[in-house]
Amino acid sequence: MAHTPSHGRAEQAARIAAKPWYRQLYVQVLVAIVVGIVLGWRWPDLATDMEPIGTTFITAMKMLIGPIVFLTIIGGIAGVADLKKVGRTGIKALTYFQVGTIVALLTGLMAINVFRLGDGVHADPSTLKTSGDASQYVSQGEHQHWWEFLTNIVPNSFFGPFVEGNILQVIFLAVVFGIAIKMVGKTGEPIISAVGRLTEVVFKVLSFVMKAAPLGAFGAMSYAIGKFGLSTLTSLGSLILLFYVTSALFVVVVLGGVLALYVRLNIFQLFRYFKEEFWLILGTSTAEPALPGLMRKLQFMGAERSTVGLVVPTGYSFNLDGAAIYLSLATLYIAQATDTSLSLGQQLGLLAVMLLTSKGAAGVAGGGFIALTATLSTVGSVPAAGIMLIFGIDKFMSECRALVNFFGNAVATLFVAKWENGLDLERARAVLAGKAGEPPLTNDAEAEEARPVAALPAPQTAEVAS
Repeated sequence: MAHTPSHGRAEQAARIAAKPWYRQLYVQVLVAIVVGIVLGWRWPDLATDMEPIGTTFITAMKMLIGPIVFLTIIGGIAGVADLKKVGRTGIKALTYFQVGTIVALLTGLMAINVFRLGDGVHADPSTLKTSGDASQYVSQGEHQHWWEFLTNIVPNSFFGPFVEGNILQVIFLAVVFGIAIKMVGKTGEPIISAVGRLTEVVFKVLSFVMKAAPLGAFGAMSYAIGKFGLSTLTSLGSLILLFYVTSALFVVVVLGGVLALYVRLNIFQLFRYFKEEFWLILGTSTAEPALPGLMRKLQFMGAERSTVGLVVPTGYSFNLDGAAIYLSLATLYIAQATDTSLSLGQQLGLLAVMLLTSKGAAGVAGGGFIALTATLSTVGSVPAAGIMLIFGIDKFMSECRALVNFFGNAVATLFVAKWENGLDLERARAVLAGKAGEPPLTNDAEAEEARPVAALPAPQTAEVAS
C-alpha cells in the first residue's frame, strides 16, 4: 500500500497526540529556567560557570539565522507572480514599523512622566564613571551616527554578512538575488528548486539544534542570576516593574487592539500559539533563536510565504517596539535622576532623535546601550555617563525587550499580510483556536498553507516540540 502525504501527516498527528507533557519543548525550557534561577541564587559561583552552555546554544542558533533568512526571502520572492508586490509589501511594512516605533516611544515617555521614578535620586553626573562593557558601549554610541544603518546595508563581500551575523545585509543580498532569479525566467527555475530543497535541509538542522533549547535556557539563566544576583532586582525594582507593566500594557492594549480591530484575531490566542518561543526568549534573553519558529508558524497560520519572508527578518532590524519603550523610558529616567529638566518640546525632540538612533544600533551587541548613548550624545542635554545608573539591571530588562520585539513582529506580519490580502483569515482562526493541529517540524509550511481549512487535521490535545 502506497504511503501518501495525507497518511504521513496522520501518522505525525498520532505521534503528537501520544507525546507526554514532559516531552514538550516549552515544558522542558520552563523547568530549565526554574532550575537555572535556583542554581544562580544558591550557588552563584557554580552558576556563572554555566555561561558557555547558554552562549553555545545561542551561537548555534545565530549560525542558522542567516541562511534561513536568505533562503526564505529568495523562495518567497521567486514565488510571487508580480515583482511589484514585493516592493509594495516592503513599503507597507516599513510604514507600519515607523508608526509602531513612534507609538512605543510615546508609551515609554508617558509612563516615566506619570510615575517619575528618577526624582529624588539626585545623581551627580561628574561622579558617574563608566567601566567595562558599559564604557565600550558609551564609546560606540558616541561615534554612532543615525544614518549609518543606511550606509551599512550594502556588505563588503557576499559571505561577510553571514560570517558577521548582519541580518540587514543578508536581507539586502536575498532581495537582490531573489529579484534577479525571478527576472531570468526559466534559467532560474533549477535554482529555485535547489533553494527549496536546501531550505528543508537547513530547517532539519534547526530541529536538531532546538533539542538543546532547554540546556541553552538553563545556562543563560544560571549565568544571569549567578552573575548579577537577585539583589540587583530589588535595588531598582520599581524601574524594572514599570518597564514590565508598561510593556505588557503596550502588547495587550496597542498590539492586541491592532490585531483585534484590523486583523480580527485574538492576542491571547496568539500568546498561546507562540508559547514555545515565549519560554525560549525568556530563558535566553534574546529573540533571535525564536525567529525561525516565528516564520514557520506564521506561514502555517496562512500568511503568504513572501510576506513572512520579507516582513519578519526586516522587522528584527526595524521594528523593535520593546527596545523603543526601553529607550524612551531609560532616557527620561536618567534625566530625572541627574536633575536634568526637559520641557515637553525637548522630550518630543528626543523622540525624533530616538526614532533614528534606535535603528542605528539594530543587530549590534549591546545595541540598547549603544542606541541610548547615541541618543544622549546627539541631544547633549542629558549626560551619557548616566547609563551607569541602569547598567546593572539591563540584563533583567532584556528578556522583556526581546518578548515585546517578538510579538510586535508577529502582529506586524499579520497586519501587513492582511493589508496585502495575503492572509487566510479562516485558517488563521482555526490554527489559533487549536483546530488545525500543530505546525510541521520543518519548513513544510508552504505545502500546509495551500490546504483548505476543511482538509485540516482534527484538533490535537497535545503540543509538539518544535
